[in-house]
Amino acid sequence: MADKSLEAVFGTLRRYPDVEAPNLQAWDATDRLLLEAAADQLQGGRELTVIGDRYGALTLGALAGLGVPRVRVHEDLITGERALRNNAAALGVEAATVAGGPGYEQLPMGAELLTGADVVLLQLPRTLAELEEVTAAVARYAAPDAVLFAGGRIKHMSLSMNAVLERHFQSVQPQLSRQKSRIIVAGGARGASPRNEGPGGDGPAVEHSAALDLDVAAHGAVFAGTKLDIGTRFLLDFLADMPAARHAIDLGCGTGILAAMYARHNPGSRVTATDRSAAAVASALGTARANGLEDRISVLQDDAMSTLPAGSADLILLNPPFHLGASVHAGAGIKLFEAAARVLAPGGELWTVFNRHLQYLPALERLVGPTKVKGASPKFTVAVSTRRSSPA
Repeated sequence: MADKSLEAVFGTLRRYPDVEAPNLQAWDATDRLLLEAAADQLQGGRELTVIGDRYGALTLGALAGLGVPRVRVHEDLITGERALRNNAAALGVEAATVAGGPGYEQLPMGAELLTGADVVLLQLPRTLAELEEVTAAVARYAAPDAVLFAGGRIKHMSLSMNAVLERHFQSVQPQLSRQKSRIIVAGGARGASPRNEGPGGDGPAVEHSAALDLDVAAHGAVFAGTKLDIGTRFLLDFLADMPAARHAIDLGCGTGILAAMYARHNPGSRVTATDRSAAAVASALGTARANGLEDRISVLQDDAMSTLPAGSADLILLNPPFHLGASVHAGAGIKLFEAAARVLAPGGELWTVFNRHLQYLPALERLVGPTKVKGASPKFTVAVSTRRSSPA
């Protein structure tokens, strides 16, 4: 039962445990536009699925603002899942206690999320590959007459997104923009598609990297896809200089290239590939399996290694992001440096590659320990930080 306005719902939302700052919001105009556009379609107990709800604005707006009794939701990032639960508790909204019951139910991408859905709300992803996976899954599993409302900020939208939607839906209708956001309404699913629907689906795309002699697996939501990004390539130039660790961690693993290459080079090491993204963790597992390394590499979806014991790793490899969603923000890197300081054993090493314009060296020295530049290129710096024995 709706008991709050959308303004009241949005005003309660926080990003925590994701990075918070005055210029980072937990909702945007697209969330409001999607909910208002879909409101009439959600009358009469129609089944709603939400995909890409960053911090719960769509799910909680539907439950507490529009009176939708039940929402199935998929969020790729574990920080988004946790933020939704935190925000739901603040609003007095409960999770479903049984499958199909009232409240919200957090589910992986696939049949359980989408079967029987009449309305799907989607925050448009940044990559066409991820949009392909999502729309293929909606067309495959949702109700035959389901309506998809896909929205995003205009500056991040392209005509190519319409083309992806048109491959899976007979009707694709862009709507008028408002507050720098726009939605696209799609219906008339073309049915099952041979394409993968992402984590929980048929599996990632796999391509061979000739540069590394490595098969790389990637779901659509993962940075760089099956390609070797140039920061990781530069860090791998120093692979032979890295110590042979009892336990090494690829932090923010993406497709797991660093984990796979390190495991291959250090057969006696136990390696963990961890990321906050479900798509990344599934991709890293796919990369490990494609190269016969699944018995040497374990994967873990986690927020900055929060479930790993303090002092449990001897080596951490990190190519940190410098974007939080669409915003450039150093907070993502700083959070990972703090996590590395906790998880590294005294004397353990953090090897970080980052864009040269980012002033990370003082933060690494302060948060982790003595830091030296191992290498530099016109674009990147590789730094090695040694975990000090006691806090600074």
